[in-house]
Amino acid sequence: MSSNPESSRIFGLDLMRASALMLVMSSHTLWIYPPNDSVFTYFFRLVGFLGVEMFFVLSGFLIGTIFYKLYIQDDFTFKEVLYFLKRRWFRTLPNYYLYLILNVIVAIIIGYSYADIWKYIFFIQNFASQMPAIYPEAWSLSVEEYTYLILPFSVYLVTIFFKPKNKKYTFLTIIISLILVFILTKWFYNITTTNISLNQWNVSLKNVVIYRIDAILYGVLISWLMINCNDFMIKYKNYFVFFALFLLFIVNIVLGYFGVSIEKNPTFWNVFYLPMSSITMSFFLPFLSQWKSTKLPFKRIIVILSLISYSFYLIHYSIVMQLMKHFIKTDYFQLYEYHLFTLSFLIISLSLSYLNYKYFEKPMMNLRDKF
Repeated sequence: MSSNPESSRIFGLDLMRASALMLVMSSHTLWIYPPNDSVFTYFFRLVGFLGVEMFFVLSGFLIGTIFYKLYIQDDFTFKEVLYFLKRRWFRTLPNYYLYLILNVIVAIIIGYSYADIWKYIFFIQNFASQMPAIYPEAWSLSVEEYTYLILPFSVYLVTIFFKPKNKKYTFLTIIISLILVFILTKWFYNITTTNISLNQWNVSLKNVVIYRIDAILYGVLISWLMINCNDFMIKYKNYFVFFALFLLFIVNIVLGYFGVSIEKNPTFWNVFYLPMSSITMSFFLPFLSQWKSTKLPFKRIIVILSLISYSFYLIHYSIVMQLMKHFIKTDYFQLYEYHLFTLSFLIISLSLSYLNYKYFEKPMMNLRDKF
């Protein structure tokens, strides 16, 4: 990374990452306040889910762009696969394992069980079933890490065994095929499982690796389209944004108004809702990826939030909030005290995230570039 982290950044992608962070953060602040079933609560839960979907498709877009450019080289070999994995692992694993250790410490302090912590070492804690309560953010990281393996090895094996002549369309075929495979896993879940509540759907489908890989692959698909159909994607990028907003309105507002619930419409929720949400988020990418820079006064804030987003995602809930809720009893708070608690939570989380990024995450990425 250059000495000026803003010099080679794309503002639109920073904005998407920062927005995803703020949506997830807003959702998690609900745990500070007494539970209720208001429209306000429903909205905040929804935006938290959409924030994670943003992270997924953005990650797919970035890794898809990087790996596709490696793949289309004439001398694509297993060396390029290892190069790709090495760079991704230097980016994700140091923070992941650091916070795994910290979550064990928090579990000891609070009194949570950490008997299954060994599963987190290999990202199998939620591979095909509900994960334990400890380190809740790790569910999405397992999805990411398995995608990092499935994508390059699928492409490499097809290349080795079939030696395709048209690598451009071979890559596209592989991505679409993988997407269909993981849609089929959701269909299998639908015909073998009876969901009795949205909470069960959350932990047994939405947060399970074998049902969620396609969420990242939609971003990979957009990256292929932006490289190979660039003129078309740029020409209609504004229309993609409008269509995404329309889908958001239909799927999350209109269907909710008409009572399309998990109990009454399980097939829609189990098979179609998650892909539709991921596709919706991916439609923002053509526009945002072309928003190279801006003179907006809050640009610096957006860039900083984007830079610390990974650290913040790992620290704010399972570390900061858990410890604050453990040591500060909020049962009899007045409303203004809840607000002060929330403000303190955000300040502490953002500050620690920045320190972690500056003194741990960024040095690890610099080490990646060195090797």
